[in-house]
Formats: sequence, structure tokens, C-alpha cells
Amino acid sequence: MISLTTFQTEPAPCSYLPDRQWSLLYQIVQSMTPEEYQGRLDRGWRRFGHALFRPRCPHCQACLSLRIPVAAFRPNRSQRRCWKANVSQMTRHVTTHLQLSLDKLLLYRRYHDFQHRHKHWPNDGQIDPEDYMTSFLRNPFPTEEWCYYHQQNLVGVGYVDRLPSGLSAIYFFYDPDYRSHSLGTFHILSLIAEAQKVQLPYVYLGYYVAGCPSLEYKARFQPNEIYDPMTRTWIPFQPRVSTLR
Repeated sequence: MISLTTFQTEPAPCSYLPDRQWSLLYQIVQSMTPEEYQGRLDRGWRRFGHALFRPRCPHCQACLSLRIPVAAFRPNRSQRRCWKANVSQMTRHVTTHLQLSLDKLLLYRRYHDFQHRHKHWPNDGQIDPEDYMTSFLRNPFPTEEWCYYHQQNLVGVGYVDRLPSGLSAIYFFYDPDYRSHSLGTFHILSLIAEAQKVQLPYVYLGYYVAGCPSLEYKARFQPNEIYDPMTRTWIPFQPRVSTLR
């Protein structure tokens, strides 16, 4: 791994919990292998493009890395319905030859505009092509792009790392007109199915934050494990009941 710089952001209002402050530790890398990133992922790091990061927040440890041991995964009733409703309707295309296209950029903007208006997300939907490429298309090792089509229309895009111990979901966005299809859930179920097929033990879903609806849903995929920064081990996780509804 070739590291260019490491820095920590100043505490600022948290995007996940309104009454908290957050601070992120960043490491910008020029190059790294999937094996090297696997080691970081297993210690609670994530990445966008060449930027590795993990929370280092004052007085808060709410961000918990969550992964699914796919051999033990059992879908609940809602997840089974989602899979059945989408698996025969959606066409999936997976590639490591990443290219920017207008339809992907517009889909990203529509998704974020919808989330901003309805869920009060920060208004970063007007991402420009350079920012999109920096976040998703320029990576230190090959990254997969999972595109979902319905009747030849692009309705969802996910970026995924295929690593020695599993698939890591980087980001997913979808057409708001298809929100009744629960495409985010379908994408995770597709990752689990692929990991089971190729005998990778885990699917990594990033950070779970209790009290943040945009991240709490991850705990509905059970059983799951969280990374405990105190013991530096992955432990079985039992979220609060409201998360599972």
C-alpha cells in the first residue's frame, strides 16, 4: 500500500444523529491491494475511491461496522417477498470496466434530490462528473458496478468490492419511482446470494447507527455481526426490537 496522507476532520454536526458531533479519520492512498483493504475493513474502516475513513468522534461510538455471515443468513418474510417480486423482473449487469454515463449521473441526482426532499439528507444531489468519478470510478483496485434494469431502463446502481473474505457494499442508489420495489433490499439480497454462490463468508454493509433510519435497516438482515472497537473483534449483534420492524 502506498499512503499519500492521513488527517482527521474537525468535529462538526453529525449527519446521522442530530444531537451529536462527528469527526472522521482519513487516509488517502495511491494504491492498495484487496487483501490490504480487507485488513482495514475488518478493523472498522470504509472507503470511497482512494479515501479510506473511519469515525473518530468525541464522546460517541454509535457507528458500528456490520457484516452478514452468509452461510447462516435466513431471510424474513418481507425479504422473501422482495426477492420473489424482483428476481424475475430485474436484469442485472455486473462489470469491473467502470465508465461514467449520463443515465447513471442523472439517476444519482434524482435519488439524492428525493432523499433531500423527503428525508432531509444534505443536498449533494447536484454532484458533478468529476466528483462522481472520484467517489466511485477511480479506485485503488478493481471495483464492481452492479446495474439493475427493468424493461431496459436503468433503475439501480451499486458499487461493490470483491475481497478475500466477502463482498463489501460501497454505495447503492435507485430510481425513486421504483421505491415500492425495495431495490436497496433486493441489492443486498443479491449480494448475499452471490457470496453464497462463490463461497465467500461475508457481506459487509458498512456502518449501522441506532436512531438513524437510513442506516438502521441493515440490522434486519440476520444473523449479523458488528465490529467491537474495544475488543477489536466481530461479535454477534442483537439490535433493539424497533429496528427489526
